[in-house]
Amino acid sequence: MTKQILHHLNQKRQNKQKQLAVLIDPDSVLNEAQLIQTCKLCNEAKVDLILVGGSLITNGFWNKSISIIKSVTEIPVLLFPGNIMQVHDEADAILFLSMISGRNPDLLIGKHVLAAPGLKKSGIEVIPTAYMIVDGGNITSVMYMSNTTPIPADKNNIAVCTAMAGEMLGLKVMYMDAGSGANNPISTSMIQDIKNAIDLPLFIGGGIRSIEQALATANAGADVVVVGNAFEKNPELILAISNAIHGVASAH
Repeated sequence: MTKQILHHLNQKRQNKQKQLAVLIDPDSVLNEAQLIQTCKLCNEAKVDLILVGGSLITNGFWNKSISIIKSVTEIPVLLFPGNIMQVHDEADAILFLSMISGRNPDLLIGKHVLAAPGLKKSGIEVIPTAYMIVDGGNITSVMYMSNTTPIPADKNNIAVCTAMAGEMLGLKVMYMDAGSGANNPISTSMIQDIKNAIDLPLFIGGGIRSIEQALATANAGADVVVVGNAFEKNPELILAISNAIHGVASAH
């Protein structure tokens, strides 16, 4: 298996170059034309990564959506799976999520055992990812579906110790998520504390709806800012947020 995407993430982090990832949930895509248009906007905005996944896949569009994305853009496509069915050989890599913020054994290792043989055969890059859910002010789909309690938004010390443990266990990427549709993004103080405690590429997502919030997230220490819901409601925002995020990179 190659490790090109992980190498790329580490290289960008070391060079202090911020990245924007657009999260596409196939369940929220109205039709093929909308997905193609979103991908074209990602191309225009020079988006760094496209993440594909969701808590539920009910519309039968999963497999086709990956193929469409790969046909329209050369932006790396990373699977952000909500379950073991969300795997596709055409993806460039999969974020192999271990939910270290919860105590549900299925999401720490159980589902991974079931998925491992298929992933091994697929040949796509597998990126061991520490996944941490942080309270975003409301019950999100990922909280409900994972049957886990999120880290309280004001408990930076719990988040830091959890992140350090994930790094010590050998996970290669840290993904902190307030969840799709969160009322509030993860606080800049928590992001700063995590950034100072670990030496891994740091993804931050959930509740980011504006240029100001994206900039604050990047400036606080996120290496990859993940936006999903906001772009579903206003696709044109992709260009504005991308310019802002990449402006942070050039300013440092």
